[in-house]
Amino acid sequence: MHNIFPSPSSVSTADRHLLNGHSGGLLWFTGLSGSGKSTLAHAVEEKLHSLCVRSYVLDGDNIRTGLNKDLGLSPDDRKENIRRIAEVAKLMVDAGLLVFAAFIAPYRQSREYVRTLMTNWPYYEIYLKCSIEECEKRDPKGLYKKALTGEITNMTGISAPYEEPEHPSLIIETDKLDLQQCVDKVIKFLLKQDLISTEFQPEFDTLRKIKS
Repeated sequence: MHNIFPSPSSVSTADRHLLNGHSGGLLWFTGLSGSGKSTLAHAVEEKLHSLCVRSYVLDGDNIRTGLNKDLGLSPDDRKENIRRIAEVAKLMVDAGLLVFAAFIAPYRQSREYVRTLMTNWPYYEIYLKCSIEECEKRDPKGLYKKALTGEITNMTGISAPYEEPEHPSLIIETDKLDLQQCVDKVIKFLLKQDLISTEFQPEFDTLRKIKS
């Protein structure tokens, strides 16, 4: 570690923002399995792509098939999973992208680590609030069923804890709103934080309608 010297870039973050026509930032979607994190993140990404906004979704299962395939579901592995994701997200934000991280991140300590790591970049914690009953009803991966029958262990919300965010930037109750309403709430939030602008997008009338 003594011989590591990070190489500074001659292109600044501000330069990248100017090229893109929007700021970079990290929105971390946290919530129980089945609360709609990946579904919402990809729907927002699709909408922003149509508006010429450069964004990218980091999804739990995708990361665990590559970067973090060596990690399990123990508390220590969960923390390391989040640490690696956060470091990757920080690089992507520095590159000027809007990044949506769709991960349960069940521990407040891990989420606070991300917040601290992103001190110099726009970072927002988005809590997808959904009742455990609704998540079990949806159960898109069959995880709750397997957890209740003992087929899998360390299932967040069943045999492992989920520590609700105490001060999230935005709460979206995904068991009370449809997908389009949830997407509009995120777009409106991005506009409010000036992460995207109605002035640079080809469909700015649509954005202004959402903002109002």
